[in-house]
Amino acid sequence: MTAVAVWSIVLTPGLKETIVPQADLQIKNAALAEKLSDESGRTTVKLTYINPAKIDDEEEEDEVDQNSPESEITTVLCSLTAGKIEQSACDLILESDEEYTFELIGKNTVYLYGNYIDQNANQPPYDSDMESDMSDEEAYNLDDVSSDVEVYPDELQGLEDDVNVRRFEELSDLGEDEPRAEESKPSKRPRDDAMDTEEQPAEKVSKKKKAKKQKGEDGKAIPVAVEEKAAEPKGEKEEEKKADKKEKKKQKAAEEKKGGASKELTGGVKIRDVKIGDGKTAKNGAKVSMRYIGRLQNGKIFDQNTKGKPFTFKLGTGDVIKGWDVGVAGMQIGGEREIIVPPAMGYGARKMSDIPANSTLIFEVKCLEIK
Repeated sequence: MTAVAVWSIVLTPGLKETIVPQADLQIKNAALAEKLSDESGRTTVKLTYINPAKIDDEEEEDEVDQNSPESEITTVLCSLTAGKIEQSACDLILESDEEYTFELIGKNTVYLYGNYIDQNANQPPYDSDMESDMSDEEAYNLDDVSSDVEVYPDELQGLEDDVNVRRFEELSDLGEDEPRAEESKPSKRPRDDAMDTEEQPAEKVSKKKKAKKQKGEDGKAIPVAVEEKAAEPKGEKEEEKKADKKEKKKQKAAEEKKGGASKELTGGVKIRDVKIGDGKTAKNGAKVSMRYIGRLQNGKIFDQNTKGKPFTFKLGTGDVIKGWDVGVAGMQIGGEREIIVPPAMGYGARKMSDIPANSTLIFEVKCLEIK
């Protein structure tokens, strides 16, 4: 987070001051004016802002009264008392392009000051291995990612044209040399010869004897056709079973790749678990290590961390964009998830390098470690 410019405002008793910051704004301090109207009274600074849930739910805006009590939230920034507490340190960040209203309860004038800030320094997607001097092919190397999510460089070249061409996982077809489950062998029936021939039908016994006794004029035996049930060629039967097994494996892998159902979380962030991990669960305050690939809606990759040192941050503390704090929560070690971050939970109306203003961001992430 970097300070960009100084900001200040004078709050007068009895007057409401409404502001719409042009960039993210951090309020650092509140102080009483040099001249006091009430030398012993207390003055309270109140802040009113629009409920974020109402901002994100744009589809229902026409049905909801924006001036209703539910659509606005009022809180107290600080209280100052002449002769006792005449200034107070603050640490409040107001987001750009949102409306905020200040109001004083008391008789003394109050000065607020702070800085316009840039919160995007050292945040994904700008602190990854994209800035290293590796080649494009090396940048796509996922050697450190487990084999079930391996992607080859030549397969990533077409990702800009089709966002759903490949995910982290690679489906492996059943190879010729892969072990197959033992095929159940039909149980053998006891040989008829081992049984008492007197219990067999006389006609069958007669036919067998005839087959042995018939000979030609030259004394050579004449082949006699014995009625037998036509057996299926072994080669065709094995090929058919092999093809069925392949198809079932492909269907299963496709179902795993498809993952679970999509869920919508706070702020319109959408998640879909591709693979459920196990063990410890990521909660606010935990230190998590991640691999990720970030794309725009047109499929263009704008950032990624797929090899080397994983991206590590503290969850729920504002170290990353809001969409990550919301979307990563609940993951387990080894879990893989697709996170769709709307502009309001990403970079908003700001243009960030390769990310246009008001962009929806699509992340494919894998949780490697939770501390």
